Amino acid sequence: MPRSASRAGQATVEIIALVPALLLLALLAWQVAAAAHAWQLAGSAARAGARAEAVGAPAQDAARAALPAGHGRGAHVQRARTPAGQTRLRVRLRVPSVLPGVRPSITVSAWGGPEP
Repeated sequence: MPRSASRAGQATVEIIALVPALLLLALLAWQVAAAAHAWQLAGSAARAGARAEAVGAPAQDAARAALPAGHGRGAHVQRARTPAGQTRLRVRLRVPSVLPGVRPSITVSAWGGPEP
């Protein structure tokens, strides 16, 4: 076998061995992006609930209404009081999986309202 054909075959094997690692890295990056998006949604919903609380509207309903339809059902909205007696809201969301049929137990949460 000529020497150049042997090297070409070795390069092909190395690329084939590298493809699964690259796919795994891409899926991991996509999952991190999904978690960041869920965290941003939780923060927006917490702020919307805190604004509703400030004007006397139902805060939990406002927080859930600020979320897209797929996230609103699974949101956990919790109230907390600051030492000054003000209300803060915490919104916790489950991070969606990028793989069908896999349900990671990753959650993100964000607070909205006045700082304690």
